[in-house]
Amino acid sequence: MAPVAAATRWRLLLLVLSAAGLGAVGAPKPPNILLLLMDDMGWGDLGVYGEPSRETPNLDQMAAEGMLFPNFYSANPLCSPSRAALLTGRLPIRNGFYTTNGHARNAYTPQEIVGGVPDEEHLLPELLKRAGYASKIVGKWHLGHRPQFHPLKHGFDEWFGSPNCHFGPYDNRARPNIPVYRDWEMVGRYYEEFPINLKTGEANLTQVYLQEALDFMKRQQAAQRPFFLYWAIDATHAPVYASRPFLGTSRRGRYGDAVREIDDSVGKILSLLRDLRITENTFVFFTSDNGAALISAPKQGGSNGPFLCGKQTTFEGGMREPAIAWWPGKIPAGQVSHQLGSVMDLFTTSLSLAGLVPPSDRVIDGLDLLPAMLWGQLTDRPIFYYRGNTLMAVTLGQYKAHFWTWTNSWEEFRQPPIQESQLGADK
Repeated sequence: MAPVAAATRWRLLLLVLSAAGLGAVGAPKPPNILLLLMDDMGWGDLGVYGEPSRETPNLDQMAAEGMLFPNFYSANPLCSPSRAALLTGRLPIRNGFYTTNGHARNAYTPQEIVGGVPDEEHLLPELLKRAGYASKIVGKWHLGHRPQFHPLKHGFDEWFGSPNCHFGPYDNRARPNIPVYRDWEMVGRYYEEFPINLKTGEANLTQVYLQEALDFMKRQQAAQRPFFLYWAIDATHAPVYASRPFLGTSRRGRYGDAVREIDDSVGKILSLLRDLRITENTFVFFTSDNGAALISAPKQGGSNGPFLCGKQTTFEGGMREPAIAWWPGKIPAGQVSHQLGSVMDLFTTSLSLAGLVPPSDRVIDGLDLLPAMLWGQLTDRPIFYYRGNTLMAVTLGQYKAHFWTWTNSWEEFRQPPIQESQLGADK
């Protein structure tokens, strides 16, 4: 109960400060929240995680100034369900991002799929509005491309990016190129107004996404409004890309070029926070949506370090992610937390930072990580590994149980999926 009590004390403190300063000039406001979500970046891609090239000095410095989570997990080994879990705080089996039309098949939203995030789900930006936050998503949405699934329909105030990954180019007859939006307006398409050279790997998208982030932070700070920035860029998803100054600069090939540009961009984001003098009122968390895609390696895929397999699998390489928390003056510098963490925890932690409580009418799977980050208090919890509607494995403490792996027989695979009684049938 100690971690719960500590988190409750934090929320009460924020509420008291907000109430005491209501309407006053310079009144305390909740911290800004930056969630930096990479695409298909592996656990072993950063120098601080042991990558021998040591080409991520800014992220390594971020870890030195903050807290490293070596036991941090996605909620699914694929893009869409992992992102849905982050923004809802709920496992994909609860929030609708799973499929029953193929045993242990993951669900995602390419152009051909007409579904998306259900209306009844409460997404993080929608809830943060209650605490006065302005919110923006930059980059890949991937939770549905029809109008009813648009990010601005689900709580975000601004969007610059795409509903899908940068696959293509297509012929614009049987299938159009993927659109890029600014809020409700389509401002171009990948491979057209936003070119990606598949032969050389050159694209300026990361620089565009960086500038969108910097401009948003400057505007909200000038307005003295707390902000939530969800920076979900996709340069490390095959086909990987980088801008011209970074191409050919990595010993890891084109994928390494993309990582170097991301590292440089994160450095510029943190530098702006320092220039604006808001580092002590800004919480930043860096992680990835799933493990590196080994099918794209070595030229177009990353490293999962010592862990088995990668994206699309429920082995550690598919779901264990790099994770760094940074909040100078609040999170002790140079720390390593062995708390079992999940992307779903970012939902609950962000609400706690804002002085809000999660919805009480549904099961929330994410934990509040503030007790672990601020006071080193660890909470026992399981990590569930799902593919589609099938529970594949569970980790608890130092032990992991696999209920089905690719070495099982096809006869066993064809049996009805395992139902985990702990999760229940309710929402």
